[in-house]
Amino acid sequence: MESLLMMRHSQDHVFSNDSVVQDCQNTISVDLLHLSLIPAAMIAGVLSFLQRRAQRLGIDHRLPFLRGRFGIVVPLDTIGSLSNRWSYGFAFGAVSSSVLLLFSEQYIPFTVPPWARAIVYLIGALEVGLAYFPFFACLSTPFRMAGAVLGILYSLPWIIVTVWDTITCPNGKVLGKYQKVIVQWPCILSLIFLLGRFIYMLVKAVRIRQQLEPEQDTEELIEVHQVNHVKRLLRKTPKHSKPLSWFQRRVYEWDPYFKFPNRIIGTVIISLVGLYTMTLADYSLSNVVFDKVDKWKNTLEYLVESCNETETLGAMIPQLEEFVHVARKSWLATTIFASMNSVAYTFHILACYRKHLKRLWKGQRGFIPERFHNPSSAISVASIARYSGWQIAFTLWGYLIVHFVHFLLALLLVYALVLPIQHGKALTMLTNLGIIVLTIGLVISFVILQVVLVQIFFLQDKLSPTDKQKPLALNNRKAFHCFNYFFFFYNVVMGISNCILRLLTSIVVGTWLVSRIDRTIMQRGYENMDAGYSTWIGMIFADHYHNNPVMVCFCQLLVSKTLVRHNTSAYSTFSNTPPESPVNSRVRRRWALLYTLLRNPHLILLRKHHLSTSSSLATSPSSPSDTVVRAWVMASQAQSRQTVLPPEIIVTQAEES
Repeated sequence: MESLLMMRHSQDHVFSNDSVVQDCQNTISVDLLHLSLIPAAMIAGVLSFLQRRAQRLGIDHRLPFLRGRFGIVVPLDTIGSLSNRWSYGFAFGAVSSSVLLLFSEQYIPFTVPPWARAIVYLIGALEVGLAYFPFFACLSTPFRMAGAVLGILYSLPWIIVTVWDTITCPNGKVLGKYQKVIVQWPCILSLIFLLGRFIYMLVKAVRIRQQLEPEQDTEELIEVHQVNHVKRLLRKTPKHSKPLSWFQRRVYEWDPYFKFPNRIIGTVIISLVGLYTMTLADYSLSNVVFDKVDKWKNTLEYLVESCNETETLGAMIPQLEEFVHVARKSWLATTIFASMNSVAYTFHILACYRKHLKRLWKGQRGFIPERFHNPSSAISVASIARYSGWQIAFTLWGYLIVHFVHFLLALLLVYALVLPIQHGKALTMLTNLGIIVLTIGLVISFVILQVVLVQIFFLQDKLSPTDKQKPLALNNRKAFHCFNYFFFFYNVVMGISNCILRLLTSIVVGTWLVSRIDRTIMQRGYENMDAGYSTWIGMIFADHYHNNPVMVCFCQLLVSKTLVRHNTSAYSTFSNTPPESPVNSRVRRRWALLYTLLRNPHLILLRKHHLSTSSSLATSPSSPSDTVVRAWVMASQAQSRQTVLPPEIIVTQAEES
């Protein structure tokens, strides 16, 4: 009876604390999100008014005073832009709390039918996008001073309201005291960083306006690190390079000539903030659940004692207490390991992104299934838009799934090893463990035995002593047929256990890698059924075609040469010399032509005068061979005279002959 009264007293105490926490709760986050739509729309309108359209529309003829204004404001270049990457990353960090707010009950205070939840989430996602649109637009706008001023005016109210709400109402229902401080500090830190960034932009814009700093050209096609990457490709590889350290070989090797785009950095930051919030919620909710289980266990104890139940029910109570205790400790321990595993996956995906892009730049596609070698253009571009959201969702869901798998493995380990030792049944445990290990060892040993017997008796000798292995040629065929016959029956029995082991291994590995969007969890030939992996392949192909340093460098050279030809200022990325005189340029071209023809005589057949006379030469049956002979003769004559005659005469004689 006393235990029941104590249990009721503890319940009343918990409910009183919950009521205090509940009184402190408010919907300031949702209200701030709703109220920020008006200034966000006004800022978007101002930036759109400043932006001029490159192509005039019909409305410009009707309203000529607009002068092409109200252009499209781009919040973030998710493909080619590599500037302000960490600023955009912190902007995504500020968004993370509102993205998780979409799935809470506070955002939908009214009841909606289940089929309409997808529409509500779509409207909520659009609302979050519009509310945080000024942060991204003010960072990306070419009007730096206006963007900085609007960014400061917009970020200050967000910081003030968020900090005031966190200080005045720090408690919560899940984490108790200081819940908002624990949860909201990444968002507050991101907002403060953005405010500092906008202040820096304003100061720099003022200095440029006063001509204290040179204005930077933001119209270049290529970045400095891409130029350095191309220079490294053209540079000879040193014979004796510095050996890599253990960290570089096993963990990560830093590449100063590679930069992750804004989309990847923003995705990683939101994933990490989401994992942080998910881990806190998981830890708090698990404590609440286990506390309720303890209360039910105490109630069951009291009922068993008061009703004088049988000894069977009384014997189940200690086992239930033991299970609850083991489950609580296992869940807490696996929470830490699952969080570390998800964080490691998040950073490992960065390494895989760089590794896969570098392989595509080299023309290596062997790591991709053959059916994905030429993905659809529409799928690749759509994958750019899908990747970030899918990666975040895969990371959060993967944490929960991996946590549950870790929890089951921890329970298995405790009940198989730890508890038998604590209960004095170590000998029985070791006996059972020895039987299991011996069975598995025998199965593996018989598999190895078959390979060894084939290697010794049923393969022919090496063709050369330097060969690494014997050729795939049978020896002692009659003995091999007998060997194959008698082992057939044993392999049937062994195949049953291997089939079950294969299924269990596939389940464990599939659930363990569910958050790895860069690796398919489907069998070979069914990769297209893995939508996450298809998104990853489409995304890296889109980035490969748009950001390949060699292609971008080539386009930069073409554009810079065109600008020089039109007597305009060239890009500052390459040191372009003034246009040469016609005589020097012609001599340079002739030298290049001579060198090319000497190194590749067969190209003479592809020149214009040979192609134009190919129809007349085709009438003679010996014309192709004669033409080839003439090409090689001209090349040899030119090579013998190149030290005597100038290049203009050599090339002219070759053309005339």
